Amino acid sequence: MADEVELLKGEVKAEMVDSPSGKGQRIARCPICDIAVWSNYYMGGIREGIRFIRGGTLDDPDQLPPDVHIYTSTKQSWFQLPDEAHVEEAFYNFEATWSPENLVRLKALRDASKT
Repeated sequence: MADEVELLKGEVKAEMVDSPSGKGQRIARCPICDIAVWSNYYMGGIREGIRFIRGGTLDDPDQLPPDVHIYTSTKQSWFQLPDEAHVEEAFYNFEATWSPENLVRLKALRDASKT
């Protein structure tokens, strides 16, 4: 959840951009180098409650391998994904992909956003 993400230094700048869902995503970027640090997608009533971290921005990305590789239809042909990787050509159905524990957390966020 977003409140579990700690920015250790500096600030980010946020911008809304279009997304295939039509609901847009907010991308938080480094104000110096413009690298995307995380995104917030609209997910059934919530946007700010969940941050999708860009793994390459972490000090040790090996500690947080990706759960799913998305938009692989546009990946470079020379980039090879592991055989066991969960791969989607576009976005994915998070309710079919996320762990039961994460779905419980998502429901709690949705319920909290209704109050």
